[in-house]
Amino acid sequence: MTAGRIAVLLPCYNEEAAIARTVEGFRAALPEATIYVYDNNSSDRTMAVAAAAGAVVRSERRQGKGAVVRRMFADIDADVYVMADGDATYEAGAAPRLVDLLVRDQLDMVVGTRVTEIAAAYRAGHQFGNKLLTGLLTRMFGQSFSDILTGYRVFSRRFVKSFPVLSAGFEIETEISIHALELAMPCAELPTAYYDRPEGSTSKLSTYADGWRILWTMVALYRSERPVTFFGAIAIVLLLVAALLAVPLAITYMHTGLVPRFPTAVLITGLTIVAVLCAFSGLILDTVTKGRREIKRLMYLQHPAPGE
Repeated sequence: MTAGRIAVLLPCYNEEAAIARTVEGFRAALPEATIYVYDNNSSDRTMAVAAAAGAVVRSERRQGKGAVVRRMFADIDADVYVMADGDATYEAGAAPRLVDLLVRDQLDMVVGTRVTEIAAAYRAGHQFGNKLLTGLLTRMFGQSFSDILTGYRVFSRRFVKSFPVLSAGFEIETEISIHALELAMPCAELPTAYYDRPEGSTSKLSTYADGWRILWTMVALYRSERPVTFFGAIAIVLLLVAALLAVPLAITYMHTGLVPRFPTAVLITGLTIVAVLCAFSGLILDTVTKGRREIKRLMYLQHPAPGE
């Protein structure tokens, strides 16, 4: 089997200090590939340096990594897509191994999990947050990857062209992982080296702000992909609260025949009605979700497997 046309996708924002090394690394690892650098409103010389290094340079005005990935996936036509960051932190030399695994086993995604002994490259706080979010994703969807936030991935054409990118920022990696899990795509992981940024290059990731955005994305996707469980849990909580409030009222009524706390009775009725509405909403949305998943699956199946 052959990989066919290979495209290396590098989203960039102010990576003048690192982009040339990144392009040169992937050029050496995958000489047959076309390397695309998508600039996201950089204020430095990222575009000029990337072009001088031999990359095809394009731009996306909507700010955010998710917006750049959406544009890249829509614009570029290839058989295999290698996506990494333009900060020279990922092991470009591992790209042939990732591509070979994808094609040989006819996979849709190979995840380059990060392995490093450099504390500055992968800070302890980021590692803890990654493990926390990965564990949460496993609990939500029943399975996961060992590194859901890595930006180093290789995709098949059928993955890229069936993926409706909705995220705007760094939560795009989480959305990619959930898309693969929901469509039960064949995927694999390979450990790859993770390096410190070159001097002059700074991280654009905000630990807390982006962490909350990723967490919110997971909850929102869980709501849309598992509506029965999501709204059913809300319904159960509301019914439990209503039952707890109803017990003293029922005891008082049995002893006196009166309902002295009428506002509480109204609250109990309201909670029960909302709980029933949540349960029915979950059932209705579950039908919509299954239909939407079937459409995405059909879009996915329109494209051949890698190597075919």
